[in-house]
Amino acid sequence: MDIKEKINELVEKIKNDKNLASKFAKDPIGTVENLIGIDLPNEQLEPIVEGIKAKINLDSIGDVLGNLGGLFGKK
Repeated sequence: MDIKEKINELVEKIKNDKNLASKFAKDPIGTVENLIGIDLPNEQLEPIVEGIKAKINLDSIGDVLGNLGGLFGKK
């Protein structure tokens, strides 16, 4: 399993499902564990959770910056 591909897959699932996003915000490790369907120790899941959080934050920043371009007549 390629970890980057799995993180990207999970990010898309979480971003596209408000209920899942809410669950992830409340219990990120439990949510990821349910999504991947494998019971892993928290120490192994924590880097995946951090990767997902980072990717979601980067995507959100990109959306905000893209919208700012509209303020200056650029798109």
